[in-house]
Amino acid sequence: MTDPLPAGLHIVATPIGNLGDLSPRAADVLARADLLLVEDTRVTARLLQHIGTRTPMRRYDDHSTDAQRDAIVAELGGKAVALVSDAGTPLISDPGYKLVSAARAAGHAIHTVPGPCAAIAAVTLAGLPTDRFLFAGFLPSKEKARADAIAEIGGLRATLVFYESGPRLGAALAALAAGLGGRHAAVARELTKLHEDCVTGTLAELAERYREAGPRGEIVVVVGPPAEAEPASDDALDSALREALAGLSPSRAAAEVAAKLGLPRKRAYARALELTGQ
Repeated sequence: MTDPLPAGLHIVATPIGNLGDLSPRAADVLARADLLLVEDTRVTARLLQHIGTRTPMRRYDDHSTDAQRDAIVAELGGKAVALVSDAGTPLISDPGYKLVSAARAAGHAIHTVPGPCAAIAAVTLAGLPTDRFLFAGFLPSKEKARADAIAEIGGLRATLVFYESGPRLGAALAALAAGLGGRHAAVARELTKLHEDCVTGTLAELAERYREAGPRGEIVVVVGPPAEAEPASDDALDSALREALAGLSPSRAAAEVAAKLGLPRKRAYARALELTGQ
């Protein structure tokens, strides 16, 4: 007899396209759970058919009420409940964090079964720096809100990752090009599926490519970090110091200019002393 699955909430990543990416552990949890919480029962039913099981399902999405969430949490003490999204890792631009938070607050066990994630898959394909990246989800659809969101994160020295839909792709790329300049980027779509592709270029080139109509399928946009700024020249340092020295001591002027220009404070202070004849 198979041992029962431990009671609590099990967060299970599912394939983003290729059913072969479902891990043996994920399949086991989906088969042995008492209940599956799903975005769309039709989508998850196909996955269950693939692994040959008929675990009971209940819909759970962004429209679920607080009362429905509380009812689920109340069941976790005696049931193994698995949370899945239609594709990929739950909670990553998908519903679920409020449920996890409520389950943790109630003292229930929480387990994670990691696996496919479109954002991570796209980062590995893009050929852009991976040492530091920010997942920013979907950009706002309205023009000003979208521009504001891009400006808010544009200065981060990190690769940026966005989810997007085909109909919105051209406008999103144009806004990114306008806000971030000539950065290199990638548009990845249909990840793990038969027609998977990853198109790279500058943001302006990609915006022009997808200006008329975006492609079908789920899309991830990956944007490289800003280029390293050129070191400030001696002339720029002197100009900034002379302006600051008009009202500040050499020490204070050097500190402010060094921070503004991204220079070592020691260099700025030595030059401030020279300019003041000290």
